[in-house]
Amino acid sequence: MTTVLFACIHNAGRSQMAAAFFNARADPAKARAISAGTEPGDSVHPKVVDAMREVGMDLSATHPRRLTPELASQASLLATMGCGEACPFVPRLQREDWDLPDPKGQAPDRVRAIRDEIRGRVDRLIATRGWRE
Repeated sequence: MTTVLFACIHNAGRSQMAAAFFNARADPAKARAISAGTEPGDSVHPKVVDAMREVGMDLSATHPRRLTPELASQASLLATMGCGEACPFVPRLQREDWDLPDPKGQAPDRVRAIRDEIRGRVDRLIATRGWRE
């Protein structure tokens, strides 16, 4: 099974949404997702929780976590979430950078647009890699 690591700085928005969509849409026998951040926040952004609830996903009990070497060692693909040089470099991992704005402090409509862009990218990643059921 393949593990995809979605990472951003605070692990409080983009990477949390990506991991939730991935785990809901990919065949669990083929791939799974985890998420982490280099400087994890205290909680998932409330507007992100609200936006995900609108599409039937509950992130209210999810907590940001630190990207550690041990966590990274579980993955074979690292998808960074538009944080440029502040995003981690993890040796040996294949890497994709998804240039996406941070939803922190954004209006609800903008958070929804970011959510929908992430959902589309996750769907394309799953389809391209053959991780659908």
